[in-house]
Amino acid sequence: MLRRLYDWTMGLAAHRHAEPSLFAVSFIESSVFPIPPDVMMIPMILARRARAWAIAAIATAGSVLGALLGYWIGAVLMGSVGQWVLTAYGKQGAFDDLALRFAEYGGWAVLIAALTPFPFKVITIFSGAVGLSLPLFIVTAIIGRAARFFVVAALLWRFGPPIRDFIERRLGLVFVLFMAALIGGFAAVRYL
Repeated sequence: MLRRLYDWTMGLAAHRHAEPSLFAVSFIESSVFPIPPDVMMIPMILARRARAWAIAAIATAGSVLGALLGYWIGAVLMGSVGQWVLTAYGKQGAFDDLALRFAEYGGWAVLIAALTPFPFKVITIFSGAVGLSLPLFIVTAIIGRAARFFVVAALLWRFGPPIRDFIERRLGLVFVLFMAALIGGFAAVRYL
């Protein structure tokens, strides 16, 4: 089953609507969706390495614009949608404590969340809810997301065939490592 899913994803990555789909996934991942855009971006770059930089730019643009939606949810809809998302990530009771820490370290939190598997949507919503400076939020989101996606693109562009060969020969291991990173990010949200 894992092999069929991998083959399907690689086929989708070469599909003519892959880039708009990546933009959409990157957009909603930054505010509400739990699956990171890397799931689409990696096979897209492996399928079309010459488009690596454009694919990273699409993921960055979608993610930063989606982060603004997350910020807006926190600023305007915290009592409804924002609380729903925070409850889904087990953070509804920690809001006051996190708001105090955000006042001091908000820019760093946005940057770290943008670079890591930590669910970015939690930070985008908190940023809006506590009124983090919007220019600071935008700059750190752009820097963090661009760094994350362009580093992945650079590695896949440079080492594409060996990485693709490694993934295809050790698909089970790669899947387990990816899921461990994803679950680790959600666990970090729950216990921070």
